[in-house]
Amino acid sequence: MISVCLVDDQNLVRQGVRSLLDLAEDIRVVAECADGAQAVQDIPRIKPDVVLLDLRMPNMSGLEVLQALSARNELPPTIILTTFDDDQLVLQGLKAGARGYLLKDVSLEQLVEAVRTVAAGGSLVAPMVTQRLLAGLGRMQNQFTSLEQPDPLTERETEILRLLSGGYSNKEIANSLKVAEGTVKNHVSNILSKLGVRDRTRAVLKALELGIV
Repeated sequence: MISVCLVDDQNLVRQGVRSLLDLAEDIRVVAECADGAQAVQDIPRIKPDVVLLDLRMPNMSGLEVLQALSARNELPPTIILTTFDDDQLVLQGLKAGARGYLLKDVSLEQLVEAVRTVAAGGSLVAPMVTQRLLAGLGRMQNQFTSLEQPDPLTERETEILRLLSGGYSNKEIANSLKVAEGTVKNHVSNILSKLGVRDRTRAVLKALELGIV
């Protein structure tokens, strides 16, 4: 059973998302938070498998929640809940440690698949590769630790990075390339090191910004 915490200041949004997730037999909403301050307090105690997080909240924003929990190494796999006009916030949220994003009018199938993917260690990068978000990458200033060209990736590392950008897990990549999952993990570690980032989502964002994928 995948445990989920909903963080949104709008009751109707929380009720709508909960009603959708209740239809999935393997997903259970274990907590709801109506603001960021409550989320920072409750999430480390509840330890949900996945957090669905609104970015625009009064008092303490979703971005501040991500930053606070990341700084304490207490951030569970998190999916941003957003609207079409949140490009810059989405990019900053991904930089702060979120695994991807969903629009608030998401369908049942998209929501359930996203929760399962993130709970299994994957990310939701593929939907982010849009012209709006790519343009947003160009508008971000000083958001990466290093903007210079990193050490060159090998052909296999580039291949794996492209699969990462599609949101595939290590296991799925291993099955696709017909190699051991441990081999993929080693390649991913090398990719993160060469790009100077600490997680898969940042690796894809950095690769997009540098034009590698």
